[in-house]
Order: sequence, then C-alpha cells, then structure tokens
Amino acid sequence: MKMLLTVEFPIEPFNSLVRSGKVGEVIGRILETIKPEAAYFTEQDGKRGGFFVVDVPSASAVPSLAEPFFLNFDACCKFRILMTPADLQQAGLEQLGKTWG
Repeated sequence: MKMLLTVEFPIEPFNSLVRSGKVGEVIGRILETIKPEAAYFTEQDGKRGGFFVVDVPSASAVPSLAEPFFLNFDACCKFRILMTPADLQQAGLEQLGKTWG
C-alpha cells in the first residue's frame, strides 16, 4: 500500500549533523534503505521537513521506514494512506452512500 511518510526534523541533532558535514551521508543512507517513490524536502511549521511516498506492504514494515529518522534525527514521523483515482473508484462510495447516507 502506498503511504505518505511525513517527517518533521527537530533543530537538533540536524544542525549538528549539518555542521559536521554528515547530514547528506545520513539522509542518503536512509533514502537508499527506504527506497521512496518520491522524496521532497521542505519547511514544516518553521522546521525542516520531508515528504516521502513509500510502499508499505504490511504494518510490520512501518518501523523499518520510521526508525532511521527516529534514531538519526529524533524526528516525528506520520503515515497517511494514499489512493490513486483507480483506488478511489474501487472504494464502493456509491454503495456506502446508500448504506450510510
């Protein structure tokens, strides 16, 4: 299942890794490991952040995607399910509307 992994990096230890010149290496290793379909870095609520489209084959895969960010950056990670238009068409919204509307 495709999910959006949202990562919020606290100021530390990110700044220390930038100053030591190691941040690029650490992020590169994480990206090689989690193999995101897409990766974007941005500002989030005044902090550094990232958005990653990842494949989560089962719930047991979540730690392998989040732990690198937790352990290296003390980051906050959130997962959201992503649906394509085809997924949404298969969701049975019409029937759900009849049942619950």
